[in-house]
Amino acid sequence: MARDNKDKSLYIEDNKFRYTLREMKKNAGVYGLIAPYFILFLIFMIIPVIISLPMGFTNFNMAQFPRWVGLDNFYSLFLEDEVFLKAIENTLVFAVVTGPISYFLCFILAWLINELPGPMKTVFTFVFYAPTLAGNIYTTWQLIFSGDTYGIANAYLINLGLTNGAIQWLTDANYIMGVLIVVQLWMALGAGFLAIRAGLQGIPRDRYEAGAIEGIKNRGQELIYVTIPAMGPQLMFAAVMQITSSFTAGDIGRMLTAFPTTDYAGHTIMTHAYDYGSIRYEMGYSSAICFVLFSVMLIANWAIKKILGRYLD
Repeated sequence: MARDNKDKSLYIEDNKFRYTLREMKKNAGVYGLIAPYFILFLIFMIIPVIISLPMGFTNFNMAQFPRWVGLDNFYSLFLEDEVFLKAIENTLVFAVVTGPISYFLCFILAWLINELPGPMKTVFTFVFYAPTLAGNIYTTWQLIFSGDTYGIANAYLINLGLTNGAIQWLTDANYIMGVLIVVQLWMALGAGFLAIRAGLQGIPRDRYEAGAIEGIKNRGQELIYVTIPAMGPQLMFAAVMQITSSFTAGDIGRMLTAFPTTDYAGHTIMTHAYDYGSIRYEMGYSSAICFVLFSVMLIANWAIKKILGRYLD
């Protein structure tokens, strides 16, 4: 009996393989079109990531051949590098706040926009997505949070009588993380937002009609029992994108405030990796930092998959 089951599973796998090959031959032109992008992605993304994993166990300064040091980099990270421990704390705070809030904003705004008339959907989608396309946005935010009385935020607070003097938003350790979180949330409606918008538009109307027949009486019940279960892949994609952007945030702190920030108040794991990789050229140590970040992101993505897995069936 066991042998029969094994032979049956092998037969099924063989048929799947043949079916895949047949479909690939049928769509050879499509694969040819995506080949240039795939090759560049492989060379500049996949291969460097694979190489960086073992590099974390070496001492590599870009001038000499990598020297194997085993777990020394990781011992230094967790037992000797106090700045790295501060970076872990900052990254977790940043990700725990911006990740769920930005994900919630992506869904709610996409849902509200989907309820608008046709042309208005396009306009508001562009309005909310535009910040992710902006180039030098940090200059604008530096004007808003300028540390003198001419800064927009300070001017409003002084005019309202909420403060007597200018607040040093970008240099005071008490405010830096809050400012970075605000800017990150403003930039949060990226690819995940578009994926949810597309998912909402792809839900057949007959599902809502069937839900009404089954007893759904208002838009809230419609959202919970019809809309969300119908767009599991889009919800998963958006969650992964928001987690990735939250954990890998580093440019915001470097571009918006000083580098390093005051008392390392805005120092994240990604900023720490940039410091050792792009400034000190200690590539082995920087790779070890990225290895830790990669592990944390895998755990977070696994948790999200467990939570949203029921919508993927």
